[in-house]
Amino acid sequence: MEQLTHENIENNQKQFPITIVCDAIRTPENIGMCFRICESFGVQKIYFHKSSPTIENRIVKKTARNTINQIKYDTYTDFNEIIYQLKEEGNAIVGIEITDKSINIQDFNFTNHEKIVLLLGSERNGIENIKLIDDTIAIPMFGRNSSMNVIHSLAITLYEVTNQIAGSKI
Repeated sequence: MEQLTHENIENNQKQFPITIVCDAIRTPENIGMCFRICESFGVQKIYFHKSSPTIENRIVKKTARNTINQIKYDTYTDFNEIIYQLKEEGNAIVGIEITDKSINIQDFNFTNHEKIVLLLGSERNGIENIKLIDDTIAIPMFGRNSSMNVIHSLAITLYEVTNQIAGSKI
């Protein structure tokens, strides 16, 4: 067995009809990791709130590495406005959030939707206006804690979404 380097690996590059909306994510590390995770899973675009750390932030740059230049991103000012816009564009709005109506991630059929927005709530308060969301999904957990880091949740969710979408096209 031999460990491979980046030069030895050629990924099967794909882009999926997935957009990410980061609802007021404030931690620079989370912004940087959002770029890396989204680029890894072929996300089309990311929206950050205008008050989130920008790509000029030293920690965002360091954590994102070179992925800032490899994925489309934009900022928004008004949460309700961006969600209504994305709905008008035909997106299903899916919140990664624990609610009384959340569906376990592995039981949610992402292939029922042509275009998907995954909505990440802020680190402190969750999703700003839960009433605008079409569905919420939750990641089953088996420890005492009821939540995990927002970017870890995104990574797990993107793994499930892209597996379902890629598997349905075979």
